[in-house]
Amino acid sequence: MTLKRLAFFAAAMILVLNTLSGCMVGKFMCNYALLPEEHGNDLEGDREKTEGRYPGILAWYDGLHERGVFRDTTLTGEGGYKLHGIYAPASDPASSQGTAVVVHGYTDNHICFLNLVRMYRDSLNYNVMVPDLHYHGLSEGRAVQMGWLDRLDVLKFAEMAHNIWHDDFMVVHGVSMGGATTMMLSGEENLPSYLRAFVDDCGYSSVWDQFAHNLKDSFHLPTFPVLNSASIVCKKRYGWDFKEASSVKQLAKCERPVLFIHGDKDDFVPTDHVYKNYNAKVKGYKELWIAPGSEHAMAYKDHPAEYTQHVRDFLAKAKTL
Repeated sequence: MTLKRLAFFAAAMILVLNTLSGCMVGKFMCNYALLPEEHGNDLEGDREKTEGRYPGILAWYDGLHERGVFRDTTLTGEGGYKLHGIYAPASDPASSQGTAVVVHGYTDNHICFLNLVRMYRDSLNYNVMVPDLHYHGLSEGRAVQMGWLDRLDVLKFAEMAHNIWHDDFMVVHGVSMGGATTMMLSGEENLPSYLRAFVDDCGYSSVWDQFAHNLKDSFHLPTFPVLNSASIVCKKRYGWDFKEASSVKQLAKCERPVLFIHGDKDDFVPTDHVYKNYNAKVKGYKELWIAPGSEHAMAYKDHPAEYTQHVRDFLAKAKTL
């Protein structure tokens, strides 16, 4: 074998080994990200965490649940899986301002953002619907869907809420992965007319961008070939890939009002994601609020009155459009 052929053979072997290594790491990453051991299934632990952040909120929720104000419900989501949710009428049903669908984040469940549920129900007088996303909480599912297939499940919960209260004004409000779900839903074609507004709190610009950040920040690994391989595995298993699941691409098609919220100290979903999202929405009304000093998903915790006022003012504006 000539030196030239030997060098070519060695290079080819290195490429094959690197590819195989990348495939193995990609498969590991897909499992790590989409099949976490804890995925909102520790309700007692999440109850403690939520109560720690918002003392007294469990007494509020449990009391209303025991009296039948909050009710549990289920529907059949994408892939035929049974999905769980809770819902309740506005604090003053006769003067309800509309309906809010509140969407939780990655490895969370309906308990984790009761603060926003209470904000909408008690402070803003909205009916509330709160789903457990695919593979989260009390819902069934194969794996975390990172908002992409979840957007279609949230649309079904919105339809269920509309069939209960028959409102002509509905807002979808999501946090973190729930924020991405909200933005991904906002760009769907032929949305029902009652879906009038969307609020994104610290959602990522795309699954690819988010996982690229996680790879670099947590594992110090490059996107190629790890993320490429993991995306291929995801496509084969679940029918979607990381670049397809894009808030930015969906927002480019969105014509309905969107409020973007993000903390300026967020290093889990870096704050630059919100500027990508905001700039991607080129049609229709939009607002942006950067919460000073807030880390990931902490904007309401740090600034409850200001957060509530921003949402209130945004919804009042959206109703005029």
